[in-house]
Amino acid sequence: MGTIHVSNLGKAYKQYPTRWSRLTEWVLPFRGPQHRLKWVLQEINFKIAPGEAVGLIGMNGAGKSTLLKLITGTAQPTTGGVSITGRVAALLELGMGFHPDFSGRQNVLMAGQLLGLSVEEITQLMPQIEAFADIGDYIDQPVRVYSSGMQMRLAFSVATARRPDVLIVDEALSVGDAYFQHKSFDRIRQFRKEGTTLLLVSHDKQAIQSVCDRAILLDGGRLAKEGRPEEIMDYYNAMIAERENDTVRLNETTNGKVQTISGTGEATVTDIALLDDTGARVEVVDVGSPITLKVTVKARAAIPRMVLGYMIKDRLGQPMYGTNTHLKELPLEDVTAGQEVVYRFHFPMNLGPGTYSIATAIVSTETHLVNNYEWRDLALVFTVMNMRRPHFEGSAWLDPSIEIDRP
Repeated sequence: MGTIHVSNLGKAYKQYPTRWSRLTEWVLPFRGPQHRLKWVLQEINFKIAPGEAVGLIGMNGAGKSTLLKLITGTAQPTTGGVSITGRVAALLELGMGFHPDFSGRQNVLMAGQLLGLSVEEITQLMPQIEAFADIGDYIDQPVRVYSSGMQMRLAFSVATARRPDVLIVDEALSVGDAYFQHKSFDRIRQFRKEGTTLLLVSHDKQAIQSVCDRAILLDGGRLAKEGRPEEIMDYYNAMIAERENDTVRLNETTNGKVQTISGTGEATVTDIALLDDTGARVEVVDVGSPITLKVTVKARAAIPRMVLGYMIKDRLGQPMYGTNTHLKELPLEDVTAGQEVVYRFHFPMNLGPGTYSIATAIVSTETHLVNNYEWRDLALVFTVMNMRRPHFEGSAWLDPSIEIDRP
């Protein structure tokens, strides 16, 4: 079983004010250091237990790629250390280690040996690698003629030809087509079931939340936050919207979940409820029944253009459905300070049985990245139960009418 233990890890690079400063430091060491340290990572501490899947997220420049290089040993730390047990397979920079003038088959032989496989084992696995990569005759063509997607296909196929104890995957999967991404994540999920420890770097919210047990957020080279994937991704999204304003707030709800609220506060949701067909508030909804989502918004300042949106998420935080009054061509113009607005959204609850949450956003356009007056995750939590419909599988009620012709 594989484990990863990162202890007080830090990485700094030397920066010299002029090109002569480096020479001075080498030739005249008695004059002391001529450089200053630029810290890329500082005081990173975390453990990944055997069989655990952890997602690593952060903005560009947060230090994610540097951290992976330190973990895999392709770069040396300035402080601290990394301890890994078990056989490691890492898919970092796209096609890293591939020689452009060698064929795909030749590169498979070289890359496989770097992973600790013998030539005999690679030869035995070659048909499986070819089939999974699915690049056809290109397997015998030079890698320099490959597209980025083909390089990724081959690199992933080699790295996962044998189930590793520890699998580390960077953003490389994002360049693949949708079909191969689906295949890749199926293989990752299968490895997880068999006990592989996973460290996944991705900006894909659904990938992190559907695969990982825990998420780690890097910001400015430091470990900013770690916790449940849904909580960390909500915080990360709010942090992106509020990069210039320190307005991200965290509230713990009565059921122990952490609610992320961000925005300027110029408008706020004062009440939110699901109503049944009699107008009564409900927390449990029958599959397919008519429902009204009632949201009351109060403007605390004058707002030239106000848009309300909502997103229904499943228990893992994956979006089921979302819309807003901009998309529905119903924005409100010139909302005055102190004004209260009541929105009612009518729809059938065509979701499968389960627990869901609703996030709300008060903005000025279709996105919260322009004017974010308030973004509120876990604004409402409710349960869908199947009380009257025939049994069905899945997260949506898409009951068909069926025609069968039997000559």
